[in-house]
Amino acid sequence: MEPRSDKKRVKALAFNGNMSRPRYLFFIALFSGLLLFVVILSLSIGQYKIPFGHTLKIIFSWLAPIKEPWDFIRTETGVIKTMRMPRTLAAMFVGAALAVSGASYQSLFKNPMVSPDILGVSSGACIGAATAILLSAGSVAIQIGAFAGGCIAVFLTVLIPKLIRNDSTLMLVLAGIIVGSMMSSVMSVIKFMADPDTKLAEITYWTMGSFASVSMNSLYYVMPGLIVPMVILLCMRYRLNILSLSDFEAKSLGVNIGRTRLAVIICSTLLTACSVALAGTVGWVGLVIPHLSRMIVGADNKKMLPVAMLMGSTFMVIIDIMCRMLTPVELKLGILTGIIGAPFYLFILIKQRRTVR
Repeated sequence: MEPRSDKKRVKALAFNGNMSRPRYLFFIALFSGLLLFVVILSLSIGQYKIPFGHTLKIIFSWLAPIKEPWDFIRTETGVIKTMRMPRTLAAMFVGAALAVSGASYQSLFKNPMVSPDILGVSSGACIGAATAILLSAGSVAIQIGAFAGGCIAVFLTVLIPKLIRNDSTLMLVLAGIIVGSMMSSVMSVIKFMADPDTKLAEITYWTMGSFASVSMNSLYYVMPGLIVPMVILLCMRYRLNILSLSDFEAKSLGVNIGRTRLAVIICSTLLTACSVALAGTVGWVGLVIPHLSRMIVGADNKKMLPVAMLMGSTFMVIIDIMCRMLTPVELKLGILTGIIGAPFYLFILIKQRRTVR
């Protein structure tokens, strides 16, 4: 436990502005309720529409099983369990993981422009998945390949500063740019080698992101890699505040910067790699959501990370609903996140600039 005086010092130095506890709890309750609403909406709408009331009955029947369910309950329960529940859960966890990962990286690098794939994890995951597709592997093997590729990319990124004997944050970012560029070149080679009639289209579609192929079995494999690092980062919120200080101030508070930074990198990398393995490349979530949550509750990670987690989950479920409903053919996640995320991020930057003035 940190001394009381140290806690006051971190509160004074680590974030600008503060929010009262009742107002913070109000936003937590608000976004929790909104998340619950969009989850029920996601389970209800689609090509086979299910009335909102039927969805609620099905959910309550899981908590208190109905002895003699009606025919519509049997039919619609199958639709929800096998088709909509897996992708809705995947959207929730991927959105939360990318938001928490992005917020953690932004605190670690003291830069609000940082995104979860800054260390090359997304590029490495794409190479792993593309290699598995090229070898005609199954969906589980593709997810394993994506996870392994992301981890290898981050390992190379962390290794480069060690070889140069420069462990500064700037060198780590530069190493991420180097590895990301190298991985992009390797990805181009894989696409060049792929069969243009079959494999190339599959690789392209996968890299654009989608929850269409998510099943409960694939969720079981990936879920521990999403839940455990997220819980660890939520428990490290106070230390993330300390990392946002200068290295001298952080050391004066008795924090081992090297170990803390490594723990944040490992957890954030696992979150991003598992997200890419489950849904493909999904951009802008880890960049926009932390900004928006910071505007609402302030820069204190103790309050900002839980809000970012709820907002990321809600945003991704809404995006998944739009992908299914906007056109007869399901859109890819990367299309809508880019269309919505880029202008929204520009709006946030303009508003922040006006606030500073």
